[in-house]
Amino acid sequence: MVWCGAAGGLCELCQLPLRKNVLREAYSHNLWDGARKTVATLWDGHAAVWHGYEVHGMEKIPEEGPALIIFYHGAIPIDFYYFMAKIFIHKGRTCRVVADHFVFKIPGFSLLLDVFCALHGPREKCVEILRSGHLLAISPGGVREALISDETYNIVWGNRKGFAQVAIDAKVPIIPMFTQNIREGFRSLGGTRLFRWLYEKFRYPFAPMYGGFPVKLRTYLGDPIPYDPKITAEELAEKTKDAVQALIDKHQRIPGNIMSALLERFHRKRKIS
Repeated sequence: MVWCGAAGGLCELCQLPLRKNVLREAYSHNLWDGARKTVATLWDGHAAVWHGYEVHGMEKIPEEGPALIIFYHGAIPIDFYYFMAKIFIHKGRTCRVVADHFVFKIPGFSLLLDVFCALHGPREKCVEILRSGHLLAISPGGVREALISDETYNIVWGNRKGFAQVAIDAKVPIIPMFTQNIREGFRSLGGTRLFRWLYEKFRYPFAPMYGGFPVKLRTYLGDPIPYDPKITAEELAEKTKDAVQALIDKHQRIPGNIMSALLERFHRKRKIS
């Protein structure tokens, strides 16, 4: 199923009156939920107008209970903010996300992270959140993947397997996630030797970025990888990486092309389930 609307899978642009009702009722329960609903509605509207944003496979997100979402990290993960907004609007659920410490220092950005329950970690905290029945998202590539990966969409996870151990300890499924054209929306120059050295030296993303192009964005959710008590963290990490790579291979043009991604805004894609 394709979720491209504010309700019932309808076109986003046909749902603008519904957004007004959402905002009108945003603060009917409590201030914090009202703030989340307001921010989510604004992000959802921006996603619709600027990127014609769609989510394929929303039904794979459980209506209740925990799951660990593992996603590919674009130069700027704007797709994940859109995705969190859709989950909150359509499922009434908040998806926690593990974010790098530096993003909490960006002026005006920490409030947005607080609204959507972002956290630094550590592993024990992630396990606690999942055991409490919440959704949690992690990008194993993180800032390094954001800076170093490019239009070839290479996965930059190194030997990271902590996320897999979190899923094993919490006994939850992993849901792989990838957003088509996310590298065409924003590009990073972090792959050059100088900027790679600066990041490894100071652990801060000094690399310049450019973009903001209104390319077509589609988020794809893969089949959940169920909890298996017999699997090791190394094996689960590799299995998850293969699942994300399969989504890239199936849905992404390689290398990515900005003009083609822009033209996709004018072509209707066959609906899938």
